[in-house]
Amino acid sequence: MDKIIVLIGAPGAGKGTQARLLDERRGIPQISTGDMFREMKTLDTPLAKEVQEIMASGKLISDELTYQIVRERTSKPDTAGTYVLDGYPRTAVQASQLEELAKEQGKEILAIEVDVERDELMKRLTGRRSCPVCGEIYNVYSKPPAIEGFCDEHPDVALTHRADDSEEKVTVRLETYDELTKPLLEYYASSGRLEKVDGTGEIEDIYGEIEGLV
Repeated sequence: MDKIIVLIGAPGAGKGTQARLLDERRGIPQISTGDMFREMKTLDTPLAKEVQEIMASGKLISDELTYQIVRERTSKPDTAGTYVLDGYPRTAVQASQLEELAKEQGKEILAIEVDVERDELMKRLTGRRSCPVCGEIYNVYSKPPAIEGFCDEHPDVALTHRADDSEEKVTVRLETYDELTKPLLEYYASSGRLEKVDGTGEIEDIYGEIEGLV
């Protein structure tokens, strides 16, 4: 039976990377809510216009409207088989709505949590630095440049540190994630559909574990 794979992971856990690998290697489409919302900004449909108005007003997009966007996107031919949802559902309400979609599409839901310890997430997120010229990403803990603070390819260019990657802001992001996601994990665990993989190893090892579950 075809599946809807729900990838769950904190910021910095690497779930986006794993979703991309499933897409590239297994042909399992990665359906990202971030991509969908970006696409909505450029479309000229009634649903897109509604989303554009809400975004312009600074309000949050409701669970119901988010569900409509996901439903419309996953009705396209490329998602006729198994697909991966990246960034949805985020709440127990959205998880309940996804059950209806799975029934409608004749698919099973499999939730996979990419689990990474809080200390490691802090290092991954607060340690990020990037080159403003070539976009190369470094990490002061795991992938430092040859000369501290400067790009290897552009040694006269200082690396930048995003404001969102400050310790204070990362802490808030992770706390918000925990608060929103705990009910979601409990929801899938209670029905025996939650698998957990260790997200701290090598990317290939993590992928192998996820692929074995899919």
